[in-house]
Order: sequence, then C-alpha cells, then structure tokens
Amino acid sequence: MDCPLARCKFSTPVVSEKVVKDWIERGYDCQSFVDPPDREWNNFVHGTNELVTVIEGQLEINIGSQRHLLNPGDEIFIPKGAIHSVRNSYHDTTHWVFGYG
Repeated sequence: MDCPLARCKFSTPVVSEKVVKDWIERGYDCQSFVDPPDREWNNFVHGTNELVTVIEGQLEINIGSQRHLLNPGDEIFIPKGAIHSVRNSYHDTTHWVFGYG
C-alpha cells in the first residue's frame, strides 16, 4: 500500500469547517469525535473509503500492519475493506473527524 498519510494537509490550528468543505468537495461526509486518553476503536472494516483528520491531540491509526501517528492537520486515507484501529495516543482528549466517501 502506498503511504496513505498526508502530513499537514490542513494548517493549524485546524478549523473544522475547512475540513468539512474540503471533504464535501471530494465526496466525503464529516463526523466529529472526541475521545479520552487511550480510547481505542479496534478492528473496523467499512464498505466505503474513509478519511480521518486530527483537529486537536494525537491519534495512532493502524491499517493492517502499518502504524501511523497523526497530529493536528494530518489526514489519512483508509481504503474500503481495510482492517483498521484507532487509539487516542495523546495525554489528554483528542478531537478528530472522520468521513466516508
């Protein structure tokens, strides 16, 4: 798999409305999430492609055997059918958005 991570896709501080506008133009919806430290979402598989961007904090995302650390403004592409997990690796809450397209 090519590197699915786009570092600094959005400038910081990240403005959620800019992410929403960009994703809608690319055919994705956008949903907001806030997770406490060490919150994990494990072994998900979706029938559509997914994008994830960190607004504040930090996420660790595993796609198959590849581990990625996302900071504010980073965007990752998760292809449909890929087994993936997300963990808040930040010492505080992490605000992130995801969308399907």
